[in-house]
Amino acid sequence: MIPFLNTQKITDFYQPELSSSVERVVKSGQFVRGREVDRFEKAYASYTGTRYCIGVGNGFDALRLIFRAFTIYGMMREGDEVIVPSNTYIASILAVTENRLTPVLVEPDIDTYTIDPSGIEAKITSRTRAIMVVHLYGRNSVDSQIMAIAKKYHLKIIEDNAQAAGCVWEGKKTGSIGDAAAHSFFPTKNLGALGDGGAVTTDDSQLAETIRTLGNYGSHEKGLNRLQGVNSRLDELQAAVLNVKLPGLDAANGLRRKIAQYYLGHIAHPEIILPALPAQDEEHVWHLFVVRHVNRHALQQHLHSQGIGTLIHYPVAPHQQAAFKDMNQLKLPVAERIHHEVLSLPLNPVMEEWEVRKVVEGVNGFREI
Repeated sequence: MIPFLNTQKITDFYQPELSSSVERVVKSGQFVRGREVDRFEKAYASYTGTRYCIGVGNGFDALRLIFRAFTIYGMMREGDEVIVPSNTYIASILAVTENRLTPVLVEPDIDTYTIDPSGIEAKITSRTRAIMVVHLYGRNSVDSQIMAIAKKYHLKIIEDNAQAAGCVWEGKKTGSIGDAAAHSFFPTKNLGALGDGGAVTTDDSQLAETIRTLGNYGSHEKGLNRLQGVNSRLDELQAAVLNVKLPGLDAANGLRRKIAQYYLGHIAHPEIILPALPAQDEEHVWHLFVVRHVNRHALQQHLHSQGIGTLIHYPVAPHQQAAFKDMNQLKLPVAERIHHEVLSLPLNPVMEEWEVRKVVEGVNGFREI
């Protein structure tokens, strides 16, 4: 069986350095807010090209704390609107609603699956305060049109960079393009820890300090709590793991691109829609290789019968979820079509050549009954 993702094999690839780094933390007796976190924050800020990196508990916390900080500043108030792509994971929208802000959904481009810039301006009102760009599946979703719209209407650009560590647009890493960015280090991500972890990157010193304070119970100094905060801190063990993996991220992304190029060049099934290539290779880090078919259930069953694991990212659009009953009446046909048709094929840097070839053969051999 070719698994969709073999996390153990990825972990083994970084041995014995991983075990050594974890042992170092265990022996140090320092498990929260120690040297490993400090080292990683500096290294990841340098890698992304930002002034600040603040480690937090997970990618969702990173995103919701960005909005929380902006509300503390008074830059956003309850009921203000945030432009959000309708094709995304639900966490992108939950981060907005949790802060009592209003998500305004914009349809994606059917080819890129990311927000369609041509649909943004019509959704802007006097209450709009930000555009969230989600670098979905590892593909950059920023372009000059979005940047111009943000500048024209004085809007913040918030990057959901959970799936795109190492992606580049016009010489800048995603995570350094907007006013602030959220990153996830969940184990399945391109840069994954051995548990939950996340970070915020930004060039805004006030935002960075506020988020660091918020994530530490609102405490800026031991025993003193300036804000009503939460407990959301990247721990030393996860930071130690990330310190081992970060130097190899670009090489791992390069392997992902190589596999994606093979898929794109060899999958030839006439009914299966392949992902579109970006203008530049570096604009995609292929966190996921997502194909579409009108009967993806049959395709998934066929691949399973061939010993090929797949996953669906994501089966139900956010606005159709029970959690968002007030949005269930929305008609967003492009997002709905994507969610009904997508299927993710195995793609990761520890796949062997025979596995890649077998995936191609399996897809090309699909026949609907």
